[in-house]
Parts: sequence; C-alpha cells; structure tokens
Amino acid sequence: MSREDYEVIIGLEVHAELSTKTKIFCSCKTEFGGAPNTQCCPICMAMPGTLPVLNEKVVEYAVRAGLATNCSIERNSKNDRKNYFYPDLPKSYQISQFDKPLCKTGYIEIENENGEKKNIGITRIHIEEDAGKLNHDDFGGGCLVDLNRAGVPLIEIVSEPDMRSSEEADKYLKKLKSILEYIEVSDCKMQEGSFRADVNVSVRKKGETKLGTRTEMKNMNSFRSIIRGIEYEIDRQIEVIEAGGKVEQETLRWDDVSGKTFSMRDKEDAQDYRYFPDPDLGLIRLSEEYIEGIKKSLPELPESRKRRYLEEYNLTERDAKLITVSKYLSNLFEETVSKTKNAKASCNWILGDISRILNEKEMEPNQIPFTSDNLAELIILIEKGTISSAIAKKVLEEMFENGEEPSKIIEEKGWVQISDEGAIKEVVLKILADNPQSVQDYKGGKDRAIGFLVGQAMKQTKGKANPQMLNTMFIEEINKM
Repeated sequence: MSREDYEVIIGLEVHAELSTKTKIFCSCKTEFGGAPNTQCCPICMAMPGTLPVLNEKVVEYAVRAGLATNCSIERNSKNDRKNYFYPDLPKSYQISQFDKPLCKTGYIEIENENGEKKNIGITRIHIEEDAGKLNHDDFGGGCLVDLNRAGVPLIEIVSEPDMRSSEEADKYLKKLKSILEYIEVSDCKMQEGSFRADVNVSVRKKGETKLGTRTEMKNMNSFRSIIRGIEYEIDRQIEVIEAGGKVEQETLRWDDVSGKTFSMRDKEDAQDYRYFPDPDLGLIRLSEEYIEGIKKSLPELPESRKRRYLEEYNLTERDAKLITVSKYLSNLFEETVSKTKNAKASCNWILGDISRILNEKEMEPNQIPFTSDNLAELIILIEKGTISSAIAKKVLEEMFENGEEPSKIIEEKGWVQISDEGAIKEVVLKILADNPQSVQDYKGGKDRAIGFLVGQAMKQTKGKANPQMLNTMFIEEINKM
C-alpha cells in the first residue's frame, strides 16, 4: 500500500512563555539571556518551607489567549501538581492544571490546501510553570543546571487531533503565533524557546474510524523542523505497519541534522503523573465583570485587520493576508502609510525586499533594525526622484546593516540620482553609438530594445540615472536618427 492509502492525524500541544515581568509564583525576573542562576530565588529553587503565590497577570494573559481563540472561560479553576522527575525541575513536580483549566473548547480558523476554511479545535488552554535548562558541557563531559527559566509562566494550548497534513499543522501554528503576538501575551520568539510545540502524529488506513497509535515529538521550536519531523514520522509509521509491525506509543526526540526521530521514553498518560490539587494554592475564581473587562481590552486581531486593509487600503486579498500574519510587519505597514499616504508602495516594500532580507538573514520581523520613519523616508525619496528604485534596494540593505537613516546613507555613498539632462544625454548618446543593432531593432518595431538600452545606461551610471528620463531621451534621440 502507498501513503495515499493512509490518513494522517495530527494534534499539537503548544507551549508559549508569557511576557510577564516576573515569574508565575515569585517575583524573580523573566528576562531572557541573564547569567546562569542569577534570576532565581528560594521559591523557584524549591527550597523547603517556601510557598508559591500566583501571579495575577498570568491568569489575565491566559484568559486573553482563550478569548482570542474562541474558548469558553472557566469561572472556577485550580492549580495541580504534575509529578515527574527531571534534572532541571527543582521540585520534582510541576505546578500545572489538570481537570479544571482556565480555558476550554475553542478553535482557530485556517485555510486547508484547497483554500477551504477549516476550524482546528482547541481542547484547552491552561497555565503552568516552565522548568529550568540543562547546559551540556562538552569539555567537562557533564551538564550544568541553569534555573533562570524555572518558574517562567507558560500557557499550554492543546489542539484537537483535527489536522490532516504537515501543511495544516504549519498554518495552524503560524495563525496561533500571530494571534498571541497581536494580543501581546507572548513575544513568541522561537529561537529563545518562548513558542514551542509537542507534535503528536498517528496514521490509520483510510476508512478506519479508530485512531492509530500516536507518537509525540517534544519541544520543537522551528516551523521547518516541525514540517520535516511530521513528514518523517508519517513515513516511518506507515513503513512499520506495512512491515507487519506495531507503532509504539512513545516520546521521541527530533534530530534536525540527521532528519530522524529517536526514542526518548515510553509516552506517559495522565495516571503516570499522579495529578492532585496543589495544597499551597487556592482556587481561581473569575467574575463575569473580570472576563468582560479583558474581552473589551482585546486589540484588533489578524482577521479583522485583514478585512479592514481590503476596504481601507484597497490591498489584494493575498497582500492583506500576508502582511497581517505578523503584528510587527502590520504595524510597520500602518505607520509607514500614515507618513507616505502610499499604501501600495509601503506594502510592496514590506512584502518584497524587506521580507526577502528577513528570510536571507533568518531574522524575525521584530528584529528589523529601523523604524517606520526610515522606511517612509526611503519611499518619499524615490517619489521625489532623489534616488532610483535600484539605488533604494541598496539603501535598504545598508539600513539592515546599520539602522542608519536613508538620507545619511545616500549622502555617504554618493548615491543621489542623476537627473541633470545634460549628463543623462551624454550617457544616452554613448550607449546609442555603442549599440546600433538595438537602434535598428527599435525602429523595426521591437519595443523591448528600449529596455535593453535603459539597462545599459543604468549599468554605466551604477544605477544612479533617472530611469524615466533615460527612457524618454532614448526614444527622442532614436526618432531624430
């Protein structure tokens, strides 16, 4: 049997670190990148006799996430102890939520491969604390424990097993990441581990109703790795079944270098964690007024912003969809348009060269080193004829390198556009003399010849000549011949 004879079932458990200033049960800072063990205290180190105190902001952020993903908010919930041992989990249990999470039964709308709308169900969103981090010492041959991350607040967003391909999983994750960024509950910096996913995959023969045995790939923090991991695991499970074997329920580690999964341990079920209510923390009770207040404070979400861009800025469906995926790109667009009054140019620069450079440099939109003022200035300089579009691309590259203002870069590099008729005419006459065949081609009805001549002139002037003036002058001079 082939892969087409099987149906793929995918569910995702996303862990997003919340952007609170302090940890979930103590007042230690949550900033990323501090020196090891400088952002921890007796509470997050689990010293005997210490007691946790719940950070109210964590509850607020979880409710915001639930409302933004169409969840129902539970008026009564609690914290539970999830018991397991891991070297960087100081208490040997994690404070999480078991049977009474803050948010339940939501959904996120995506478009599947056929462009059809599809809802991916969200089972629950609950709050919990993060573990510490193990730093492997290649020289000493051991591990060093850093507890700065221990106690950093998380929300875990558990999906229904509604995804049927790696493409759908990718779209769901990107939509979820976008929503969390818009409502500003998490910075979702995947490179820092603040947005990561456990990926559950199973397969079954088409027509079957019983779910296949699932495996779980832990702590994946790259869209590319998640897609590769899902594709590999689909093929591996089908191969096991076709060979007459049985897929084992287990937790796997994805190795990005080899492109394979490796077994870590048998997959635990709820009974293995021996959940029980945390006796040191009270019940969480939310009033209708509290929930309604958070609902009213929610900002405009991606779908609403996309619809507004179609009407207000007359963007195409594709452009509006792409630019609103990222809150940072969307904000950059709106701020730039407010200064240039040119939505088309602003959109083209952001979705074109800016997105290209971000991909090449493997940067996130929030790492763009210049402001909307700088981008607006660049666009206005093109409109004024101070620089050509070709030069503007070079200026943008420099802006990414040093974050300097466009006008300063242009002045330092001597990139002001040549718009002097005398200087341009001199270039035009030389190009015509060097390319008689192109002159004959144009006279013979081949209009593309002008494009070639303009290109030669731009090359000779290193992109500094005004292309509109070149085009007009070439036609005028040829018509005189």
